Amino acid sequence: MNFLHHRPVITRVAERHWHALDDDRVVGRAEASPRPDGRLFLSIDTWHDADFAPLAAAMLPELPRPLYTVVDDADRELRSRWESAGFTLRRREGEYLVATAPGAVPPPPGVTIGPPSDPDLLRELAASIRAEVDATIGWQEMPAEVMAPPLDLTKYTVAASEDGYVGLLRLAAVPRQPRIGLLAIRADRRRSGIGRAVLTHVLDALHHKGVTAASAEVNDANPAAVALFEGVGARGVGGNVELVLR
Repeated sequence: MNFLHHRPVITRVAERHWHALDDDRVVGRAEASPRPDGRLFLSIDTWHDADFAPLAAAMLPELPRPLYTVVDDADRELRSRWESAGFTLRRREGEYLVATAPGAVPPPPGVTIGPPSDPDLLRELAASIRAEVDATIGWQEMPAEVMAPPLDLTKYTVAASEDGYVGLLRLAAVPRQPRIGLLAIRADRRRSGIGRAVLTHVLDALHHKGVTAASAEVNDANPAAVALFEGVGARGVGGNVELVLR
């Protein structure tokens, strides 16, 4: 329920932070956070729904375009507020829950799956994958954070062959259950079963550690990735939308 309150005074308290004040009380906050790929993602939190628009009106003219935000797919009211500020739909990511299970699918001949032992080879693969994505849909379309040094080898599982690393999976440790942050295969080795082998290897290892499930976000516009996760029994449990102001 919304209660009648004074129109807030908007104050810029730092380079990328704004506060909404009502009788010197903070009733709302807005923030612009740069991601590793250079994009600015916005968040606005308010006590009163009516304070969202003044905060947005104050911060948006002060920031370089394009600007981005992420909203839970089920939060239609918040999405409507961002759209009223001029944001439009850019992409949707489905949230999946993947049950762990014993028994990994074997990789194709000449490929082994396991932890990385060479950080330089991992960086080479990361650079190769990024270049491939940049040449097609653009790295900003990837539903995962950009890998940046320092590189934590303990979070990765790789597919290795005679010509180096050809695939990787990054597993992020988050509260309650691990999160599959990135699964990528080198372009010249795709559609050979490596992605499924890496994914099932990780799910098998988690199962033997007593972990029952992992979560993952998959771009709805990537049917191959959706098919891969659904093929190992993943089920959709929600999602989020990314909005952009250009």
